[in-house]
Amino acid sequence: MALKQARRGAIAPFIVMEVMRAAALRAAAGGDVLHLEVGQPSTPAPRKVLGAAKRALDEDGLGYTLALGLDPLREAIARHYRDTYATPIPAERIAVTTGSSGGFLLAFLACFDVGDRVALAEPGYPCYRNILAALGVEAVQIPVDGTTNFQPTPALLESVPGRIDGLIVASPSNPAGTMLSGPELAALVASCRRRGIRLVSDEIYHGITFGRAAATAAALDPDAVVVNSFSKYFSMTGWRLGWLVVPEDLVTPIERLAQNLFISPPALSQRAALAAFDCRDELEANVARYARNRDLLLAELPHAGLENLSRADGAFYVYADVSRVSNDSQDFCRRLLADTGVAITPGVDFDPPRGARWVRLSFAGSTADMAEAARRLRTWLGR
Repeated sequence: MALKQARRGAIAPFIVMEVMRAAALRAAAGGDVLHLEVGQPSTPAPRKVLGAAKRALDEDGLGYTLALGLDPLREAIARHYRDTYATPIPAERIAVTTGSSGGFLLAFLACFDVGDRVALAEPGYPCYRNILAALGVEAVQIPVDGTTNFQPTPALLESVPGRIDGLIVASPSNPAGTMLSGPELAALVASCRRRGIRLVSDEIYHGITFGRAAATAAALDPDAVVVNSFSKYFSMTGWRLGWLVVPEDLVTPIERLAQNLFISPPALSQRAALAAFDCRDELEANVARYARNRDLLLAELPHAGLENLSRADGAFYVYADVSRVSNDSQDFCRRLLADTGVAITPGVDFDPPRGARWVRLSFAGSTADMAEAARRLRTWLGR
């Protein structure tokens, strides 16, 4: 007799991880791979972060910390909001998390119950809907496209039928790299407050912007939950460290959830991250490289016949329409990797109904890799 298996595990896969596996198999077999599939910096953590980690290994016992993180790190994050956004946030409202992924889990558990309905843009980060599904929360998709810069609007939110308990926004977004302006974010905040909708703002790509800075929901709505991370701008993906800015009424619920689910975030990563805010020159050099890579792809992809592209205001992604050559983005990506060694992510990961026409390219790698990938793609499509 088969034993019971929980339905929570029957969620969709995170397809980019499947692409990473295929790329790794090619590399293991001796093939070359240009990695434009994965959304992570190709650079290591900043030098001061590495130095702080080495000192912690030598000098610190690295035991459990408090569930919401080291007080000095929470205070440093609070200073970051004061210095970067001119927004005073008490350190008591900062929760250090096991990556932004742990932050999303804590936020969703604290904000939503089984059967609640949470709206989010489509295309969007697939783990939003997958985590919500595992928790028994309905993900209500808001289809967006280039006409709204791949971002939700108050009008689109108003058009969603039925009760809405939450809204997830991401600026800069994944996969399109587009941003909400300050007024646009404020309009969504006002719409949510008017309707009693809890706003969750994904700000993990803040700092990686081109032309203008990103606005934070923490400056606009004390009831919003803000998710951020040391992974992207701070180049610390494998360190698995993020943070939440939480409303006062959610501090205790999130602390209790964190105590029971995680005990504490990784102590070594927290000790190292204390140095992260003192590495601006190194981090801004990374952003300058991303900007060069972005400009290169936006200039070269149309020469390959891919002309319908997202604006890529921030993050390190271009979302590209491949319907001129394929209506099966998964097959397109498989063949591209097999024939050229260029790994990119199919759009169905981000938009199951419409993503067969789209692919995402990450330009977080070296500029030389971006140039070579564009050349190979142009040659391959030219056949």
